[in-house]
Amino acid sequence: MGKFNFRKYCYVFLWLALVMTVGGVWLFGGMQQGKGASSISSSSGENSASPAPAEHTLTPPLQQEKQEMAGVWVPYMSLTTQEHTQEAFEDNFRRIADTAKEKGINTLFVHVRPFCDALYPSERYPWSHLLTGEQGKDPGYDPLQFMVEYSHKNGMEFHAWINPLRIKTAETPATLSPDNPYLSLREDSPYYFMEYEGGVYLNPAYPYIRTLIADGAAEIVERYEVDGIHFDDYFYPSQEESLDAEAYQLYAQTVETPLTLEEWRRTNVSALVAEVYEKVKQANSGTVFGISPQGNIQNDEAMGADVKSWCAVQGYVDYICPQLYYSFENKALGYSEALKEWMALPKHEGLKVYAGLALYKAGSDADEGTWQMDSDIISRQIEAAREVQCSGVILYSSDYLDAEQTQKEVENAMAVLAGDEE
Repeated sequence: MGKFNFRKYCYVFLWLALVMTVGGVWLFGGMQQGKGASSISSSSGENSASPAPAEHTLTPPLQQEKQEMAGVWVPYMSLTTQEHTQEAFEDNFRRIADTAKEKGINTLFVHVRPFCDALYPSERYPWSHLLTGEQGKDPGYDPLQFMVEYSHKNGMEFHAWINPLRIKTAETPATLSPDNPYLSLREDSPYYFMEYEGGVYLNPAYPYIRTLIADGAAEIVERYEVDGIHFDDYFYPSQEESLDAEAYQLYAQTVETPLTLEEWRRTNVSALVAEVYEKVKQANSGTVFGISPQGNIQNDEAMGADVKSWCAVQGYVDYICPQLYYSFENKALGYSEALKEWMALPKHEGLKVYAGLALYKAGSDADEGTWQMDSDIISRQIEAAREVQCSGVILYSSDYLDAEQTQKEVENAMAVLAGDEE
């Protein structure tokens, strides 16, 4: 007789009990469960679509008339300084915000949790190494409070940008704090994590992990007057089956017709997204939640992002901002084609669509040199987005607003944003 698999059968009993309770609909999506291997998301397998959010999350977000979105992403690399002092951090952010405002930007999307860490005092995540050079070390001030207040003083919105799953890449951070979730949980619950090419990522198959991420987002909204919570395009780091093989096998053993691995992963991520949306709205109904997926819809679905459901069904996101990082002449997928595909998706009432634009490519030899053909590519992309009723644009990144490489493109884009184009 083989060894009794407690984890497997505990999971089976839980799943059967819930089937009898809720009639076989989506299970575990918004549940808050304690740590344990049996807490894996499940589905009947009858429908490959992502689960609908809980009914009480479907209240439309607070709608406010506002100016056209002209945003810019401020990545974590732009926030760190050599001095690692409060004065240097604040001076650097003032320069970023002031430059953005001068260029016609009205909204900042600032990286506040890039590596399962925080640029603010958190009960769930250690201090970011970006502030002091050492993850977990208290910098002695609250960077997020300063950034929010300075942005609002400048008349700009501030959206807190989170990378939901990434704990570390092969090289960054070099050393994790003892209170990083990876080090504090991996001994008892190694299945909470996925490893890929030297990097480590949270595994969204488990309700405990989804709740950790959602509660972390709510923590920001509860403590700071942020205008929004923002996810980037990083979900599953690879399509490799080995990433989460144990979790998928446990799931597959409990249902008669399992979803495919790709469908199951999309279901896990959608459960995460729905829980984040719900908890953000509970913390402040006027705070928006949105995601910036890759511009290629097929790529999104392959990495676990069910963007079609998020756009069509209320309760996932208030806005979507596909990263349309393509020139008009890009052979694989041109800007106009990608924009058309996104605008053709079914959308729930109130969903806003922003176009993410690759300012960093302007003037470079990217995409076979097609970004060097003109100096008004970004401005024409803004105009094209307006023509199809996009609610605005977001540029990547703040470093390129005053770079020599992009100077002419920025001048032309500023004119369009200001309505001064001829």
